[in-house]
Amino acid sequence: MAQRTGALVFDELTDRYDIRFDLNAYYGGLHCGDCLEVFVRGKWKPTRMEYGQNWYLVGIRAEDLNGLRVRI
Repeated sequence: MAQRTGALVFDELTDRYDIRFDLNAYYGGLHCGDCLEVFVRGKWKPTRMEYGQNWYLVGIRAEDLNGLRVRI
């Protein structure tokens, strides 16, 4: 299966992040341990979604995850 690129968005109904691929196309919600890549400093970096006091991406420093370019 080919990788798809989109943007992280927070879904307040499910209290978790999702990936928006297009106007009405979403991944379906990310869970702890889900692996993906995030585009930082001009490169794709592998990471995974985790939850502590808030949602975060392992090894990625970001105050807000909304809008980050990701692929899965």
